[in-house]
Amino acid sequence: MEIAGDEVSMSELAAGLVYAPAVDEMFWAEKGGGAYLNDRRLRVSARRQLSEAVVATGLRASDRDKPEYFALHEAVTASAAGVRRFGAAALDLAYVAAGRLEAFWEFGLSPWDIAAGIILVREAGGYVSDLSGGQTMLTSGDILAANDHLHLPLAALVRETLRTASKG
Repeated sequence: MEIAGDEVSMSELAAGLVYAPAVDEMFWAEKGGGAYLNDRRLRVSARRQLSEAVVATGLRASDRDKPEYFALHEAVTASAAGVRRFGAAALDLAYVAAGRLEAFWEFGLSPWDIAAGIILVREAGGYVSDLSGGQTMLTSGDILAANDHLHLPLAALVRETLRTASKG
């Protein structure tokens, strides 16, 4: 990952690793080489309906006063099977790659919170974008990751909710 001023090059992400010491799980991926949990190949979930999806997010202290966060949390909660908060974005993204979660979204993360997870999800067959559908995750810190079936509908829900919340 190359950082020059405010610009971060996504093409420079070549490998990523997330380790969960409590359960001795190492999630790792290499660009073009797939994603793995220890020595087992990973694939994102195959769920196709948002109503069956389990989605994770985070809630930082600075988000507690953001009406956009709560509007989005409410919209996703109403549309998905469940919303979870585990507390580590890197591990949430690894769980999306492993098919344990269908999606993850959050605002304002640091590049070190998400860089490894981006390549894990992509190498496991998922999609990652910023909340507006672009590729500024590492600079904006806003991220949406999901399996290949749910990324577009979830991205549309996110965009519509944020648009509506910013007006009101």
